[in-house]
Amino acid sequence: MSDLILALSRLGGPLASHVLLSASAIALGTLIALPLAIWASRAPHIARLTLGFASLIQTIPALALLALFFPLLLALRGLFGQGLPTLGFLPALLALTLYALLPILRNAVTARANMDPGILEAADGMGMTAAQKLRLVEAPLAAPYIMAGIRTAAVWTIGAATLATTIGQPSLGDPIFAGLQTQNWVLVLAGCIASAALALIADTLLGLVERGFAIRKPLLVWIGLSLALAGIAVAGWSSRDTGERDTIVVGAKNFSEQFILARLIGQRLEQAGYNVEYREGLGSAVIHTALTSGAIDVYVDYAGTLWANQMERKETPARSRMIAEIAKWEKDSTGTRMLGALGFENAYIFAMRRERAQELGIRSLTDLASLSSRLNVGGDVEFFERPEWHAVRDAYGLNFAQIRNYTATFMYNALQSGQSDVIAAFSSDGRIAADHLTVLKDPKGALPAYDALLLITPQRVQEKRFVNALRPLVGAIPVSRMREANYAVDRKDNKLSPREAARQLAKDIETGNSTGS
Repeated sequence: MSDLILALSRLGGPLASHVLLSASAIALGTLIALPLAIWASRAPHIARLTLGFASLIQTIPALALLALFFPLLLALRGLFGQGLPTLGFLPALLALTLYALLPILRNAVTARANMDPGILEAADGMGMTAAQKLRLVEAPLAAPYIMAGIRTAAVWTIGAATLATTIGQPSLGDPIFAGLQTQNWVLVLAGCIASAALALIADTLLGLVERGFAIRKPLLVWIGLSLALAGIAVAGWSSRDTGERDTIVVGAKNFSEQFILARLIGQRLEQAGYNVEYREGLGSAVIHTALTSGAIDVYVDYAGTLWANQMERKETPARSRMIAEIAKWEKDSTGTRMLGALGFENAYIFAMRRERAQELGIRSLTDLASLSSRLNVGGDVEFFERPEWHAVRDAYGLNFAQIRNYTATFMYNALQSGQSDVIAAFSSDGRIAADHLTVLKDPKGALPAYDALLLITPQRVQEKRFVNALRPLVGAIPVSRMREANYAVDRKDNKLSPREAARQLAKDIETGNSTGS
């Protein structure tokens, strides 16, 4: 219980950002929905179109809707300039606004359609103008129903806003996603509790407003609105940027090693006097574009990922040549600077439980190919869409009975439970040794090298203070130390947080440098 209370006490920043994002989306959704509802109430074909569109939006998974705004805003940069943000608040706001439209719009249209015709005729008989009838008759009668729609939209939006983490917007999804990846269930529970509590509080306050409209008591309306606005104001004050120091945005993908490296980078930049923010949980394609566009300033990627995904190269050259060509390609095509390799490789490898591999006589991917048709394979959420998978599949003729996607953490659990016979694991993961897994050899060299590379946005490449703060990390992290740091976060007992693991890794690096000198 004490761990849960401590985790909840540390959610101030994500909670404030979550409140501001949700409130902004609900407010913008309401501002869009109400004029549309008025128009729709006077034109049946508009009602069909608007409700149809809002319903269509609801059929799109919230995660997909959030992700789709990244390439859309990226394409619009040509029209509106480089200042248009492609990650973070803006795409999350736009997606959640669309998600909030349906309940508000439907309730408003339904309320107007079900009004007593006699009341409307009486208003016409009194000579009211259309504006007077709307303000004095239709709006008061529809207000309780509209508020009911806003309440529903608020609960939906607050829940969906946790997914904004995946496009770089801080939210209560931060502890949830980080906890899922590191199996820190206290952190997951803290995020869920905070999100649920926020939704219940919002529903209660908006319910008070709805009740006030229903029984014609303005005091209840003002109390509910005042309390809601006070909460939003507090959130805005809590999340304000003091502007005292230059702010650096460090990006990270969605697994433990990336969380640790992001914190390690952030700690060095903080020591150099920068204010640091983190955008975690980003996919491989999104994070690289985010760097080149300036949405993030620095992150760690892997040579094989850049070679296959970004450069679309299919051959697998020697490690030194690959790194040199990546550096040149980044400089020439995007202006990004590859500061250097960190000193370890985190390659995709295929792994099996030792006893299962011995039982089937599998030691290499060649051996695996002949038995793959009766085995299940598991991988992370993006592996089976990557060029590397297509290359290794075609090279060995792999044809598995079933392919399953997992988050990186649950992938190892699936292997241990027998749900997967083999997984596409990571070579720097400490769980390979801890779980006594057998790593299958790749005799054809189908998988490229995956040296960890430190990449800097084009906007920072000439900034000496920034570059000098990060340069000591180049070549400083042997794979053994990275495995220890990863395992410290991923192990079941006595876990370290990514921040704590990064501090320990920094100490190990300093000790190693001192010993080497």
